[in-house]
Amino acid sequence: MMDFPLTITVYGEAQPAGSKRAVPLGGRSPNGRWGVVDANRKSEPWKAMVAQEAGEQYREPVLTIPLVVEFVFYVVRPKGHFGTGRNEGIVKDSAPAYPSKKPDVLKLARGVEDALTGVVWADDAQIVDERVAKRYGDQARVEIRVWPAEVRTVSDLLAVGIIEPQQVEVLFEQLSLTPAA
Repeated sequence: MMDFPLTITVYGEAQPAGSKRAVPLGGRSPNGRWGVVDANRKSEPWKAMVAQEAGEQYREPVLTIPLVVEFVFYVVRPKGHFGTGRNEGIVKDSAPAYPSKKPDVLKLARGVEDALTGVVWADDAQIVDERVAKRYGDQARVEIRVWPAEVRTVSDLLAVGIIEPQQVEVLFEQLSLTPAA
């Protein structure tokens, strides 16, 4: 039996993925055939590294159940965030608390989701709850946590008291993140 949450750490500078572009297959594509590639060429080596590391750290069968995932991306602080002279190595009070520059955290998550498909889970569509964050750290990396969704069926929702039996017809309204009109 597997212990959850499953934790995987991959060191390196995360690369965004998700933006796609069409390219002709076979050069000028005289037959009109096109393929789709990630617009960021750096994402493919990053995804390959994530898949390889995950495969070394997770040696179980791929998961086929609804999942909750958490990705925390760490980037190294720029040198300008640190003092000089006797304050060398000390973060300036004026330094930003969070890395709010590109790439955006959702595109970073897309790359990791793609890389873990077929390694940890069968399809990233199994992710029903996802938490993503970007932070400063001493080493560039992504820390990944995966665990099963607590409930998988309407019966489970009833059993844990999320919905009442007479409310099954409004299940989707109750689970919606937006208020009902």
